[in-house]
Amino acid sequence: MKTRIIHAIAGSFILISLVLSIYVSQNWLWFTAFVGTNLLQSSITKWCLMDDILTKLGVKE
Repeated sequence: MKTRIIHAIAGSFILISLVLSIYVSQNWLWFTAFVGTNLLQSSITKWCLMDDILTKLGVKE
């Protein structure tokens, strides 16, 4: 359950930042790069900040 939420949040952040980069400012692509970097980092280290946040909010596995 938590993994699906994390994927949904990451995907939403990427899509929203892409739309914002088209209609507001290309600087929003930095946010897209940040999300992608965090996804890569979590695949290497097996640690995810969003996982910790969801745990503290009471979301179960």
